[in-house]
Amino acid sequence: MTQHPSPSHSTAATLTLTEKASLTSGAGDFVTEAIGAVPAVSMSDGPHGLRLPKEAGDGGQLDLHSAAPATCFPPAVALGSSWDVALAEQVAGAIAAEARDNGVHVVLGPGINIKRSPLCGRNFEYFSEDPLLTAELGGAMVRGMQRSGVGAALKHFAANNQESDRMRVSADIDERPLREIYLRAFERIVRRDRPWSVMSAYNALNGTPLSENRRLLTDILRREWGFDGIVMSDWGAVRDRVAALTAGLDLQMPTTRGRTDAEVVQAVKNGELAAEQLDASVERLARFAHRATAGLSAPADPLDYEAHHDLARRAAERCIVLLKNEQDLLPLDPAAGSLAVIGELARTPRYQGAGSSQVTPTQLDTPLDALRDLAGDAVVEYAAGYRIGGEPDEELLVEAARLAAASDTVVLFLGLPAQDESEGFDRDHIDLPAAQPALLERILEANPRTAVVLSNGGVVRTAPWHERVPALVEGWLLGQGGGTALARILYGHAAPSGRLAETIPLRLEDAPSHLSFPGEEGHVRYGEGVFVGYRGHDRRANDVAFPFGHGLTYTTFAYGDLTVTQTPADRIEARLTVTNTGPRTGRETVQLYVSAPEDSRVARPVRELRGFAQIDLEPGQSRTVTITFDRADLAYYSEREAGWFVEGGTYSVAAGASSRDIRCTAPLTVDGDVSTARLTGRSTLGEWLAHPVGGPLLLEAFAAGRAQQGGGAAGALADPVLRRFLTGMPLEVIAEFPQSPVPLSHLDALCERAARTPSD
Repeated sequence: MTQHPSPSHSTAATLTLTEKASLTSGAGDFVTEAIGAVPAVSMSDGPHGLRLPKEAGDGGQLDLHSAAPATCFPPAVALGSSWDVALAEQVAGAIAAEARDNGVHVVLGPGINIKRSPLCGRNFEYFSEDPLLTAELGGAMVRGMQRSGVGAALKHFAANNQESDRMRVSADIDERPLREIYLRAFERIVRRDRPWSVMSAYNALNGTPLSENRRLLTDILRREWGFDGIVMSDWGAVRDRVAALTAGLDLQMPTTRGRTDAEVVQAVKNGELAAEQLDASVERLARFAHRATAGLSAPADPLDYEAHHDLARRAAERCIVLLKNEQDLLPLDPAAGSLAVIGELARTPRYQGAGSSQVTPTQLDTPLDALRDLAGDAVVEYAAGYRIGGEPDEELLVEAARLAAASDTVVLFLGLPAQDESEGFDRDHIDLPAAQPALLERILEANPRTAVVLSNGGVVRTAPWHERVPALVEGWLLGQGGGTALARILYGHAAPSGRLAETIPLRLEDAPSHLSFPGEEGHVRYGEGVFVGYRGHDRRANDVAFPFGHGLTYTTFAYGDLTVTQTPADRIEARLTVTNTGPRTGRETVQLYVSAPEDSRVARPVRELRGFAQIDLEPGQSRTVTITFDRADLAYYSEREAGWFVEGGTYSVAAGASSRDIRCTAPLTVDGDVSTARLTGRSTLGEWLAHPVGGPLLLEAFAAGRAQQGGGAAGALADPVLRRFLTGMPLEVIAEFPQSPVPLSHLDALCERAARTPSD
């Protein structure tokens, strides 16, 4: 990891109280205060490119529609479907290079919140419904930026999974799903990739605003995970500046022009805020400022924006997901006849989402122009078919249907208009605009040789029409090079390799979060628990349109010879052979899923992603793929154990091409963790019997009591029905039974023995 200089003395000792207070808030919209030896830090919105000010100065602006040009790379919704860790790091490095060139020290990203609901208006900024995939891609972006000398701001910490009432709503989440789903990616990235800053979310968590949540910002983030950077607020998220500092928030953004600085000064003077608490934030901010500004001290090579555009195009190619391809309609053959390109989105593409992440691109490729460029001598004609965001237009429908009927093949571009999805509001449905399904019906009647290309930041419902379409391409929002990327995929100049990072449901009502999104009266209850995304669909055995991890290419792959072993270093290693059984070179994303033992003591998903690997193969070529993960990744978060807990037993390890396309499986037997939960009288009989120490002690006590009583209550354990009846009963209740082998008077002593007796 790159080392950065930091002040060799206590910064707080050199500053006045007023100066300390002002250091903990912004000097402007996107710049921090420069005080004494502490330099100012310039920031810019990200995370798929820079939103730069028109004029140099404040490192950003609040006008979302006015910005200087920068490369617009594929947003996270697309990059997530690449499953390409190296690519994400390369893209982040390019963003960092542009940041350095523009005097920006910190890019506000990546966003790694989980896609809990397909309705979230900001899903285009997030990678996946799965925390592992999110952590791998988000962590790669952190590494890519920071290795290039530009800081990352990991956001939004945490549970920012909706835009509805986003600045006030309390996300009410039980501890287990909080840890396993919504904090898991943050934990992995903080521990492994060491981001220089974390941005707290607008929302509250279980009633406490995130900017004032000491448990999240201090107890978990800093003490448990070892975070050594700063915590900054989202813009305008701080409600109580003093409470926020006490909780562990270091920097309020943007500036409040001294208003809340004065509140901090007064709070220290009257004892409401400990001076040591303020000093700790000042020291962290000083270290952060020196670390961030050091990256710009070295001369940088002149930027090649044309090379960055080429990278944006190559990245977009990796993000495109081929959902369906019957009769090998794709790739298109320029020699096969005329092509009709239909849909306004082919001429006026959507390439990014709306809100604070908007980038003014350095250039923009359109699918229509790119298709014409690659068509050679083939005839390519165009019809709009609809107006973006408009109602069905009979004249446009007729013109499009006429062109479709007169052409050999149709490529139809459908998708969402900008007004349907944006930061600041959630969607009401997941349907395409009414004009587009109407157009699709006309086109299919005129020419069944139709390939549909989607452009959207959040999933759209493809049922039931996807059953009638021979080829379907999920194009997401692909950044400024997306037009050429789509054309190259459609014509076979590049092979599709994207895989879905989120499930496409048959209908909105199937989403696991449907009945508890977006909440009411200031609260949203995460009632689905850990069963988010594919975890919920699989557990409920829902039919889906296209499952998590799904994606086709222009060849086929076979899997075999899966073996799974546990190393002495507590790593699980899976090895298998993958063979390209088709006619073309292709890239496969091998996904490794794990199912918990059937007798797990908690509700577990049918299977969970635990690793993945990508492999490029020529036709007929075979290679061995190795995927490893930690034994600790088998754990669930136990409130009883107050931590992560690995159950002993036999797990099923599966390699597949999606969460529902499992190609081979192998068993893995694992010794479980020793329970550290303290047994009490309120612990049930079942919990006592399952405990490695308490179980034998209790059976010993019951055996002794049965010998003394000649049966009685102690003998009930020999009857399977009665034992099952008693299993869920607290031991102190059983101790009250007449002739109980463990009288209530002996219970405290038994609990003490269970606590101090070592296990094997």
